[in-house]
Amino acid sequence: MTAWLRLGVFSFGAAMMSWAASPSIQATGMYVEARSADVNAGSCFINSEVQLVGNLAVFGWQIERGEVNGVKVDGLKVAAAVKAASTLGDLTGEPYPVFSVLIYDERASLEQRQALRLFAQRMTGDLLERVVREFVMPMEFRVEGDSIHERRVSFTAGTLAAIRTRAIEEGDKVCGHEETFYAPLAKTDHAMAAYTLENRYAADSRDGLKARWSLPYKRSAFVATFHVNE
Repeated sequence: MTAWLRLGVFSFGAAMMSWAASPSIQATGMYVEARSADVNAGSCFINSEVQLVGNLAVFGWQIERGEVNGVKVDGLKVAAAVKAASTLGDLTGEPYPVFSVLIYDERASLEQRQALRLFAQRMTGDLLERVVREFVMPMEFRVEGDSIHERRVSFTAGTLAAIRTRAIEEGDKVCGHEETFYAPLAKTDHAMAAYTLENRYAADSRDGLKARWSLPYKRSAFVATFHVNE
């Protein structure tokens, strides 16, 4: 290989590493997540679940307007499913390693998929560092009612994953002194705990997570808006 070609390959590789290491992101939109543990509950529920469940989650974004390193991602969606070693958000435990699957909007180009991956990783800190598989699916993010504040959100990623929520009602409370114990898994502007009507992940055993679940009827969801300019 000639010196100029070696230099060119090195420069391209270095540029790609720099592009991915610290992406420039401007985006606004909506977010939903559902876990395998209650996020809004009394201490009786929280203490009974911590370090026993809560290691599984599905979450997704609807990007209304966005740009990642100059790549437009307006109107696109991206989602993830994760499996942790212990309860996500528990400050007394050790959830790592966390293995994840990323799901991209089928309308996204290859360049946009890379941008969506960088966006999802930036929004969740180190939660999506170990991506074991990626999927491309038709995706839908629907808000029922007048606004997301009604907390009636449905999200689907093909037949692979689904979340459906509603507001937490008085009849959902058990201990009588419930509170939102955990924070959302991703950066948000305004997050609201919600009741999970559907929390499903249905990949086969080859997807790398080696987990599938259907965990409805829990106070285990968040719906939120986000705005990031970094």
